Amino acid sequence: MIRVAWRRSASTNSRVQHARLTAAAAFLRAERPQQNSGGHARALRRVLPLHPPGDRSPLHHHPQTACYISSSVFMSMASEGTPSIPHKHTNRLAEERSPYLLQHAHNPVDWYPWGQDAFDRAKDEDKPIFLSVGYSTCHWCHVMERESFEDEEIGKILSDNFVCIKVDREERPDVDKVYMTFVQATSGGGGWPMSVWLTPDLRPFIGGTYFPPTDHVRRPGLKTVLNRIIEQWQNNRPALESTGERILEELKKGTSVAAEPGAGPPPARDVANRCFQQLAHSYEEEYGGFRDAPKFPTPVNLMFLMSYWSVNRSTSEGVEALQMALHTLRMMALGGIHDHVAQGFHRYSTDSSWHVPHFEKMLYDQAQLAVAYITASQVSGEQLFADVAKDVLLYVSRDLSDKSGGFYSAEDADSVSATGGPEKREGAFCVWTASEVRELLPEVVEGATGGATQADIFMHHYGVKEQGNVAPEQDPHGELQGQNVLIVRYSVELTAARFGLSAERAQELLAEARGKMAEAREGRPRPHLDTKMLASWNGLMLSAYATVGAALGDKALLERAVRAGKFLREQLWDADRQTILRSCYRGDEMEVQQISPPISGFLDDYAFVVCGVLHLYEATLQTEWLQWAEELQLRQDALFWDQQGGGYFCSDPSDATVLLRLKEDRHLWTKGCPGHQQSPSSSPLPLSSP
Repeated sequence: MIRVAWRRSASTNSRVQHARLTAAAAFLRAERPQQNSGGHARALRRVLPLHPPGDRSPLHHHPQTACYISSSVFMSMASEGTPSIPHKHTNRLAEERSPYLLQHAHNPVDWYPWGQDAFDRAKDEDKPIFLSVGYSTCHWCHVMERESFEDEEIGKILSDNFVCIKVDREERPDVDKVYMTFVQATSGGGGWPMSVWLTPDLRPFIGGTYFPPTDHVRRPGLKTVLNRIIEQWQNNRPALESTGERILEELKKGTSVAAEPGAGPPPARDVANRCFQQLAHSYEEEYGGFRDAPKFPTPVNLMFLMSYWSVNRSTSEGVEALQMALHTLRMMALGGIHDHVAQGFHRYSTDSSWHVPHFEKMLYDQAQLAVAYITASQVSGEQLFADVAKDVLLYVSRDLSDKSGGFYSAEDADSVSATGGPEKREGAFCVWTASEVRELLPEVVEGATGGATQADIFMHHYGVKEQGNVAPEQDPHGELQGQNVLIVRYSVELTAARFGLSAERAQELLAEARGKMAEAREGRPRPHLDTKMLASWNGLMLSAYATVGAALGDKALLERAVRAGKFLREQLWDADRQTILRSCYRGDEMEVQQISPPISGFLDDYAFVVCGVLHLYEATLQTEWLQWAEELQLRQDALFWDQQGGGYFCSDPSDATVLLRLKEDRHLWTKGCPGHQQSPSSSPLPLSSP
């Protein structure tokens, strides 16, 4: 939550700001457009804008982008496209296991994975590198692939003039973090897909995010950008290289984080009070959350607020902190961001009321929200919160679990409509028309007022409308016209009263209706499932099963936690090298596969696995898990601790291909994890005062 390090360097460090201006100015000076190409010249000036417009893209977590993408574009996710069969092209990515890299295996682009082969070719042929970074459930990554990377002409331009490297940011967060830092510093924003051009020695000189294939009114086309870079590489290369070198050196200085000699950390109480004040200032009172729209769940903020209350219970600030957390969790549980039919939570809400989500589901969201909801249950005693925690784990057990005990990474937002057609659409798997609901729930309910059917009761409770319940401003591409995103509009008691039923009977009818709709939804084409299994996210999920299982005394959840712990130790721990492995993959025969050589774990892998294993020990009191957690912590210290400046590096500082030695900008990587001292039956809130 505390993003002090990056904000300090990005917003107040004059060296980095100067680098940003220098990069833009250099690229603009390099342009000498002909008089008859004014449109292209205007478009190119936006590759590295000096003052880009604000962008409220929920994909980006940053206020601006390098490409002037309008905020409305990000409200709706579209399609990956349908691959042609048989494949006309196959490149090196066909040998990879990452679902994202495999999505690009049949592009007419000579893609390389990140590695020495690509670096050597760039040096041997003295070509610039085009680095494209994304992930398999990223909507705009799908769009850029369909528009540009599947285009024969663009593919030829890329393959003939660049060494093209494709990176899955979830596999290689270290590479993503370095070049995203560059893009943010030089353009004021960032996001995925990320597009960066590098020298053969991996130094960036131009960067952006999504580019359309051809020029638009306010956006340069990828063809234009590529041709311009080719020209400048041939005619103005020293200027490009020197600009990139200067920016990189300033970034190294600006992102350096080290403790002052002899200085101690600020008092924890002061830090906690400042965090509370910042959250209280941004809190949205009507629906909860911490901005108007888009709204992310931010479970780490909610956990902080409940922890803050635990040591400030007698103060008005403590009471306010708890109210903010519980109200936000309650409104999310009732909203459309919560999948009322098939459980789990979508990625974020595009509106302030948690109604219309981006329908992607991420493993790490499920893990952190399950812990937040069970904590809220323990603090408040409300059964709703415990039910939601179990609801999340039901979804993960059913849809994101591998038979080995591991957990898959994500489900996409886009899928083919059940009504047919090749194009994938945002939310097609999850939304309903009123006629579909009436067809599925036609039974007249005995004793209900006015001969109401089960559909009438369900539609009233969940806000289903004949014309659909998605406002046009939440659906700029018209993908949700006539569709309904389920959202709880009334309490069970009010719904029961409306139809002259008891609350118990209304509850039964709604649960029965949800079951029928879940069964019907299983007949629809499913969205893409990213079956990559990441150590860090599996560590988070281990914490969730252990914490919820211990709090509820649920033997089945605890057994699932043990299976997850064994999976991590057997599949993602190299005992010979004493190294966590970043990822493994589901093979074609449902077996667990590994790439060669495997990707070594990063700081978040160690931190979250240590946290999960500690929670597993607390839930089971099996000392083998405590011993392994200590072993992992010692390896984390040996690999990532900065002996000179203090703190942990995010990745192995000895890796020469990672140009910036970055530290995480949130204070997340303390030894162990928050609440690690609790007993198996206690609340996961800290027991000691800050």
